[in-house]
Amino acid sequence: MRYTDAKCRLCRREGMKLFLKGERCYTPKCPLDKKGAVPPGMHGVKYHKRHSDYGIQLREKQKVKRLFGITEKQLKAYYQKAAKEKAATGEALLRQLEMRLDNVVFRSGLTPSRSIARQIVNHGQVLVNGKKIDIVSYQVKPKQIIALASQGLAIETVKKALAAKPSSPAWLVRKAAVAKVERLPKREEMEVVINERLIVEFYSR
Repeated sequence: MRYTDAKCRLCRREGMKLFLKGERCYTPKCPLDKKGAVPPGMHGVKYHKRHSDYGIQLREKQKVKRLFGITEKQLKAYYQKAAKEKAATGEALLRQLEMRLDNVVFRSGLTPSRSIARQIVNHGQVLVNGKKIDIVSYQVKPKQIIALASQGLAIETVKKALAAKPSSPAWLVRKAAVAKVERLPKREEMEVVINERLIVEFYSR
């Protein structure tokens, strides 16, 4: 089941910015900047409780689900597929998440957040090698070209993202509203806030 409540609660629960609301996350309006990482709940009480190994692994798993906007079923399927690869399981897992179409759109700087990237992909406003793809979990391959359809280019948040010209990771090349996946990302080029070893340990139990 996909989370539909306030996104800022998720960042507060994890005690860090997950950048789920795009531009707002970079402004003083962000609750973490105003109040600090106070967990959600009655009176915003911060409990100093020592987590077990299982608890630490669980939190890391939840963080990844929230960061990429995926379900438990999807994450487990990614793990099972990664476990069959020759590469390190954790790195293979992260690479699958990085190569999702919604993530590639976001990492290219075409949208200010993954949630907006998911929306425009769902609405058929993203083209892969000139063909409309409306599946957010579509695995993008090296040398494929990602572009926005005219409807996507007309969205105000997309216009702002393109005007901001954020830097893209080295495995992506972007010119205007078109991005190309040059190669598969290396570990240091993927999400650095994730400890994939903890996720592997969680599913290996």
